[in-house]
Amino acid sequence: MEQPESIPVADNNSSETTPVKRANPLKFIIIGALLLVALFWGGGKVYHSFIFIETDNAQIEGDIYPVISRVPGTIREVHVKTNQTVTQGETLLRLDATDYEVRRDIAAAELLSARAAVETSTNQANAARDGANAAEATSRKWQADLRRNENLRRQDVISQAEFDGVKAGAQASSAQYAAASNQYQAALAQVPLKKAEVKKREAELREAELRLSYTTITAPASGQVSKKNVQPGQYVVPGQQLIALVGSKELWVVANFKETQLDKIAAGLPAVIKVDAYPGKEFPGKIESLSSGTGAKFALLPPDNASGNFVKVTQRVPVKILFTDQPDNHYPLAAGMNVVVQVKMK
Repeated sequence: MEQPESIPVADNNSSETTPVKRANPLKFIIIGALLLVALFWGGGKVYHSFIFIETDNAQIEGDIYPVISRVPGTIREVHVKTNQTVTQGETLLRLDATDYEVRRDIAAAELLSARAAVETSTNQANAARDGANAAEATSRKWQADLRRNENLRRQDVISQAEFDGVKAGAQASSAQYAAASNQYQAALAQVPLKKAEVKKREAELREAELRLSYTTITAPASGQVSKKNVQPGQYVVPGQQLIALVGSKELWVVANFKETQLDKIAAGLPAVIKVDAYPGKEFPGKIESLSSGTGAKFALLPPDNASGNFVKVTQRVPVKILFTDQPDNHYPLAAGMNVVVQVKMK
């Protein structure tokens, strides 16, 4: 192994010389290169901080549709599986529809009965009208006979007994006509009531058919079945969530920026979205809108700053960011993924 060259140095106390090591230039080159890289990296970070605002308090959001039952019943068929992609209107579940079919048939029979009652009432009213017309004609005949017999009685052509008989007949025919007219009016008044009953039975039939249709549960939108909490044979009640369907049309990002950063953010500014699931991949985006309230204000128990134990905490405001270009199949995204958002300041 070669020894480093030495330079003789004079010693005042000794006539001998000691060797001095020369500095290795490679070491200075490496240190200089590292310092240069650190300078460029740090300078880039500082420059980037003056142009962009960054937050990691952000998540991907999407439309989540709850699939619920509108009628009680027992699950008979389940046509989907977890993570299956479905289209709007596709059948997801079927309830046992036997009870609802029976109720529909009963409502249909009651409607037929109500319609028959309307026809019967109409026929009765028509018959009563014909009877009233006949009684009116008879009454007019008796009234005419009474007027003729009055003249004959004044001329003493007929006896008082004959006149009294004609008079009694005229009075009886008038009473019969009045009774027939009343009967006709009563029968005629029943027709609207029977028609109203038909309307009621029609509404009941529509309700029964509607409830029967609720036994087939379809997808409210196109998307992916992300949470299935139902099995055949399970009894469900109205309002119970059976499936969570994540819409597949559009995803967006909600980034919670500090309130002190809002003066540098506005709708329309470009953004860069970095998803934790895909390191190194950047998705272009754009700010759509800023929320009108902080996240804490919409919490279940919002803070009450009027209390004596007030502690000032920097609030965060949700900012909605849209993907400028929807991600392709190579980078599938899901609601709830964590992201880092960088927004170019205005």
